[in-house]
Amino acid sequence: MAQFVRNLAEKAPALVSAAVTYSKPRLATFWHYAKVELVPPTPAEIPTAIQSLKKIINSAQTGSFKQLTVKTLSTYKVSLPRAPPLEKQRQR
Repeated sequence: MAQFVRNLAEKAPALVSAAVTYSKPRLATFWHYAKVELVPPTPAEIPTAIQSLKKIINSAQTGSFKQLTVKTLSTYKVSLPRAPPLEKQRQR
């Protein structure tokens, strides 16, 4: 038991260093996306978001969304969380 504790005490700085080295780029990526994606809406954006949401709810209730083209649907702006680019995902 004493030998285990001694070995752990000797290896602890290297393990902590490896953990920090491993997590730094991942935390940097997380922080980058957190700053961009988690920004609250400005007061000027709120009325636009409400109108857009009303359009979506109305089209869902009436079924009119079935008659719209993809091009028209792309004009409805709904903020959804974005995934990082594929290049970033493949590097992990």
